[in-house]
Amino acid sequence: MQSVRDISVRIVRFYVDGFRRMTIGRTLWAIIIVKLVVFFAVLKLFFFPDILSTRYDSDDARAEAVREALTIPKNQ
Repeated sequence: MQSVRDISVRIVRFYVDGFRRMTIGRTLWAIIIVKLVVFFAVLKLFFFPDILSTRYDSDDARAEAVREALTIPKNQ
């Protein structure tokens, strides 16, 4: 079991050392993270609207709608 632990420690040290020595890579990672955040924020806003809050007025009505959607088969 000691060899598995040694290998995992070596792998972690390899990546930590690699990220520590990056210069341009840090800027590129920052750009990638910003792009992903913007991309998913735009997806959330335009493609996944909050339908439950617009169609139902109370939490009980929303809960009932979700319960029906999950338990009642569509082909009936």
